[in-house]
Amino acid sequence: MTPPLRIGFALTGSFCTFASVLPVVEILADRGCEITPILSANAGTLNTRFGKATDWRSRLHEITGRNCIDSIPEAEPIGPKKMFDVLVVAPCTGNTLAKLAHGITDTTVTMAVKSHLRGEKPIVLAVSTNDALSGSAANLGTLLNRKHYYFVPLRQDAPYAKPRSLVADMSLLPDTIGAALDGRQLQPLLLAPGEH
Repeated sequence: MTPPLRIGFALTGSFCTFASVLPVVEILADRGCEITPILSANAGTLNTRFGKATDWRSRLHEITGRNCIDSIPEAEPIGPKKMFDVLVVAPCTGNTLAKLAHGITDTTVTMAVKSHLRGEKPIVLAVSTNDALSGSAANLGTLLNRKHYYFVPLRQDAPYAKPRSLVADMSLLPDTIGAALDGRQLQPLLLAPGEH
């Protein structure tokens, strides 16, 4: 019998995408994956027009059956204990993208990524940021060229209203995880608006 896939699933503060991310967490859980939620400080504590932090936490616990990792000390053992087969950051904000590109480890999520990479295991990033084609473009390019990083295919979500914004197609997250575990990037990486 094949052991269940162990996924660390980190959420950062692109709150508008939470509603499209949680159904994917549910799909993965329904497939028998063991999922451990990981929350950035903002994702885990801020109430926004998109929902209350306590409600998101409760929903994640309900889906996964596990408490959230939400501190640097809790995230540090991820690599040494070989806790996950793959670590997902969805959504991945421009801020988190920048920290990962520059090796800054001052949040729960960046510590989780650093610790997981210790074992040279895959990281899957689902980018969601309004400046992906401006301020965050260099960081996106850096991580596209870095070993063990894989990206959920993404598109301009509102090319005329927000011409520099990119968001990952969260429905492609399971396929991206599968490809990452095989050591390959799911293609095409860049999607046209409305394309799947």
